[in-house]
Amino acid sequence: MTQQGVRWSAEQVLALAPDAASRKAGSKLAASGPWSGTGGDDEGAVWGLCKGSGSTPYRTIVDLGDPSAPAFKCSCPSRKFPCKHALGLLLLWSGDQAAVPGGQESPDWVRQWLDGRRQRAERKETAAAGGGAVDAEAARKRAERRAARIDAGAGELERRLADLLRSGLAGAEQAGYALWEETAARMVDAQAPGLAARVRELGAIPGSGPGWPVRLLEECALLHTLVQGWLHRERLPVELAATVGSRVGLPASADGPAVRDRWLVLAQYDTSDARLTTRRIWVHGEETGRTALLLSYGAAGRAPELTLPTGLALDAELSAYPGAGRLRFALVKQFASPAPSSLRPAGLSAAEAAALYGDALRDDPWLDTVPVTLEAVVPVPHDGRWQLADTAGQALPVTASAASGTGFWRLVSLSGGAPLRVFGEYGHRGFTPLTAWPAAPGDPVRVR
Repeated sequence: MTQQGVRWSAEQVLALAPDAASRKAGSKLAASGPWSGTGGDDEGAVWGLCKGSGSTPYRTIVDLGDPSAPAFKCSCPSRKFPCKHALGLLLLWSGDQAAVPGGQESPDWVRQWLDGRRQRAERKETAAAGGGAVDAEAARKRAERRAARIDAGAGELERRLADLLRSGLAGAEQAGYALWEETAARMVDAQAPGLAARVRELGAIPGSGPGWPVRLLEECALLHTLVQGWLHRERLPVELAATVGSRVGLPASADGPAVRDRWLVLAQYDTSDARLTTRRIWVHGEETGRTALLLSYGAAGRAPELTLPTGLALDAELSAYPGAGRLRFALVKQFASPAPSSLRPAGLSAAEAAALYGDALRDDPWLDTVPVTLEAVVPVPHDGRWQLADTAGQALPVTASAASGTGFWRLVSLSGGAPLRVFGEYGHRGFTPLTAWPAAPGDPVRVR
């Protein structure tokens, strides 16, 4: 049914949903009752007619020809992408082979849409092949104009930080969030979204609890360092200058050499705001031993396209983005559909994990977290908060946000006092568990 004849799991399907309401609505349509004319071909297309409130059923098509970037089409009026009908069809397909038989010839309405998609893709490739010589001089001038605007914005931000410290941090609590939001808006105008995001984070610190002045001073110092790094970027090593540019918000392309490996999917999770959903996917190379981050984005109401559920492995080429550490990669080429894997990444002790983060900060002082796999740790309470303790008696604190989530109790239950191998993100706020493996052979368990 897909390129290798493997049907997806329900978890893979639900990972496509743009929100919890869509997952719930799609699950209700995962029965054969409302469906007719269902089927799938050997090229990865799945289709069906779903009875709705009107007299004409909704025509629903999903193209899984590229499993990492599925495409959807439905005649319903929903603005969500994928809609509940596409999710319901895929759930039905994943759980009941008889309800959605494979190896079928697609009907005309399906073939018309599929042909249109592939023709557009071919035209896009042709245009890209012929556009290699597109006005490089114009692009250079645009980059220079943007750099000049960021220079002006960075200079203004530096003056505002100096004013804050000159008048005293106590005034930050009295000024309220409006001051920070206005400053962030100025950074957006300067085309420096990275600076704007960090300014907004400053606005949440005053009045956030005991010790907030210390936290505010620390974050102001980091922001000052970033601004100075940008204003004096020509003096920095190439890798550090690229890191500063990415932190400020400059767009970049994956320019590293292609690295082919069998990549194990360690974790996948989404974060959202009013405008954008960001999907973070951590993968680990079986041969290279490298851990890489893939990012995918979806506009409000749409799930990000890239979907790689935890525990699967894919044969693929990745290319690194510029910057110190080069943790972020782009998926260049996928040679086969993702498949289940028994591979587990090697783990570190708590002390080794802390040292790893320290080394990473030397190259990127603004790095919040690093990916870490902990070996043989047990979740234990200590002084009112949770820790992950290893066999040497060392421990890493669990972030407050992770410890308060339902996924963490899944981790505690899986452990039952026995050691686990746990993958997550570790930084100055603590360790956020994402995936765990039991000591005995078994599938990974998502804990976020």
